[in-house]
Amino acid sequence: MYVKLKKQKIQETIGKIQSIVEKKSIMPVLNHFLMDVTESSVSILATDLETAVKLPVEAEIIEPGKTCIPARKFYEIIKELESDFEIKLSEGWLKIQSGRSNFRLAALDASEFPVWPQIGQACQINLSRDLLLTAIDKTLYASGEADARYVLNALLFELRNGEIHVVGTDGHRLAHFKAALNVASEDRKVILSKKSLNELKKFLSSAENVSLQIGKTHVMIEIDGISFLTRMIEGNYPNYEAVIPKDFDKQAIVDKELLIASLKRVSVLSRERQNAVRTEWGQNLTISASDPEIGEAQDELSIDYQGEPIVIGFNARYLIDALERITSDKAKIMMNEPEKAVYITDAHDTSFVYECVVMPLRL
Repeated sequence: MYVKLKKQKIQETIGKIQSIVEKKSIMPVLNHFLMDVTESSVSILATDLETAVKLPVEAEIIEPGKTCIPARKFYEIIKELESDFEIKLSEGWLKIQSGRSNFRLAALDASEFPVWPQIGQACQINLSRDLLLTAIDKTLYASGEADARYVLNALLFELRNGEIHVVGTDGHRLAHFKAALNVASEDRKVILSKKSLNELKKFLSSAENVSLQIGKTHVMIEIDGISFLTRMIEGNYPNYEAVIPKDFDKQAIVDKELLIASLKRVSVLSRERQNAVRTEWGQNLTISASDPEIGEAQDELSIDYQGEPIVIGFNARYLIDALERITSDKAKIMMNEPEKAVYITDAHDTSFVYECVVMPLRL
């Protein structure tokens, strides 16, 4: 294997796979990426066994071949190079040369690298990049971090009746995105991990259109020559439709940015563990927080409110997260009783539906 590479382009490519490559693994090969050089193309593959990505690389090919290269050290080396460089494989060693700089890295045999999974018979659907990115951005924040119920550390993607539904929940809050699909699709449900979706977002930033192939155990996403493969999570996702309240007797229309700013100010003096704030809804909205060891804070906002006055406790962070995903300038917040879930959505119509349910705190 012998190729000449552009420093800037390969640095950007290798940078994108750093968080996919396993840093600490019982399989040393997972600390590496596979470079595959054929007569006509160069590609790199990285995997953590749950997610795999294959990216094209622009290069001048002198001699084909393939090998496993330690991802972190290779990235650190090329970052420090002053110009373009060439790499040559010789007797298990990768030689890197750029100007007068020379490096030699121990490489692993390509046969040790995990086999790229075959997706088999798949349902294919084409989406715009903006739709997929928006769906992920408006729901991923609500998914769990390290919940024992593994499906909560993930998003549900449901294709149903010509619509796409994407849902995230950690049991304390739930975010739901819904949009119409411009193409026909069979009904499917897929659960994908939070980690894999965070990785996917890096590759979506410069794409235009995205093709999803949903197989039996994996989903393949094709993005402008990049192949991104992730394993589906097995399990039953909570019935999100049963969680979203349908009837309310209290409603507030609130300026989104003013409410976010108020919550951030007041929560400075909230108890750190729950980030608790007290909200009093009526002719105005009064937000307060206190910590016996530090002090207290109070803020007031003008709102458009309908219904009887009510006092509800919240985790301020949960409200802020939900409000930051609102598309319009104003948020619609609907309530029933102090101990029941609160519903948040856009006050004005958008091309899709974004709604969030937040459970209150006991004051």
